Amino acid sequence: MKAEIITIGDEILIGQIVDTNSAWIAKEFNLAGIEIYQITSVHDDHYHILEAMSNAEKNADLVIITGGLGPTKDDITKKVICEYFNTKLIFHQPTLDAIIERFKLRNVDMNQLNKDQALLPETCTILPNKVGTAPGMWFEKNDTIFVSIPGVPFEMQYLISEQILPRLRETGLTKAIYHRTVLTQGVPESMLAEKLEDWENRLPDNVKLAYLPNPMAVRLRLSALGNDTQVLKSLVEKEIEKLKLIIPKYIFGYDDDNLASVIGRYLVERNESLAITESCTGGYISHLITSVPGCSEYYKGSVTAYSNEVKQNILGVKKESLNNFGAVSKEVAEEMVVAVKNLFDTDYAVATTGIAGPDGGTEEKPVGTVWIAIAGKDKVYSYKYTFVGDKRERNIIRSSQTSLQLLRRLILQEL
Repeated sequence: MKAEIITIGDEILIGQIVDTNSAWIAKEFNLAGIEIYQITSVHDDHYHILEAMSNAEKNADLVIITGGLGPTKDDITKKVICEYFNTKLIFHQPTLDAIIERFKLRNVDMNQLNKDQALLPETCTILPNKVGTAPGMWFEKNDTIFVSIPGVPFEMQYLISEQILPRLRETGLTKAIYHRTVLTQGVPESMLAEKLEDWENRLPDNVKLAYLPNPMAVRLRLSALGNDTQVLKSLVEKEIEKLKLIIPKYIFGYDDDNLASVIGRYLVERNESLAITESCTGGYISHLITSVPGCSEYYKGSVTAYSNEVKQNILGVKKESLNNFGAVSKEVAEEMVVAVKNLFDTDYAVATTGIAGPDGGTEEKPVGTVWIAIAGKDKVYSYKYTFVGDKRERNIIRSSQTSLQLLRRLILQEL
């Protein structure tokens, strides 16, 4: 089943509000095996709405229309829908009774505009709205289902969940779908695609792969469409087992995992502890670690050693190391990580020192140069990275994620 979402309202098109409704509907429909073909936003304009509905009917099996069902003059959706389906508005007594009862419970007086919300197209199927005053309206035309619902988010969500999806499942047009997202870190999207080319080409026809990159990770989402969720799950999990053999060192988790939470689980299981010292990342790694509930079981603390004075006076980094090699160096990173590990008496420690940008780089050490040191129980590892680009926030995020990935691999004895 292919669906289109039409959102009505000038407030979306002028940027006054963000269209979160479409994102929510798309997610819920996707889980129900309904493909979102297109999302269209239109003005509160009679002809613009008619045009959008006509275009949607040509391509979609299902059209969801949100917005424009309120009691004020700019809410014109019902009138336009009546024209499109060649019908008229009539009072729907059950809806009027529900509106009257709702206002009684709120101890608020009704006016004529409120009563007019019970004026509904004569030929539609009414979808009762128990959390608002405007019901949903279901039409069918030329093998296309049209459903108009309020744009108020909690009312829209109620009608989708309690009225529309159950009805769509009864039609037998929806399919089963299964999603699984594999989380990777430490390999660019283009290189990852190259490594996975043969595997991707051999995926079953009903399994699709999407690359979803961001500075935190490259997510690989596998989606399978069919008739039986358990069969689809088995199919996808078999492909993930193959994937794990191809890129074992890059996969750190699945679905809603993040590196900090994965590391936290490992440390709790092992009854081990962690400390961090940061220069260029400015406390961002510590922020990620402490965003995980229960991190106090394994996280002892950190030192944000941004200046050379703090590196020397708090961590005891040698003045000679700073003078001879500079703050952004292997030597300084390693002295920092050893010092913070000893200071907090932990099993593991992480240190970062680098040039986040946008300024401060040199030919020898351009913006994006970062040294990361990881200390385990009996060894120190240090790595130099040059992240491309002068976007400060992006460099901080990538440095932090890379640090956590190195720590994860150290804990698993993969370094």
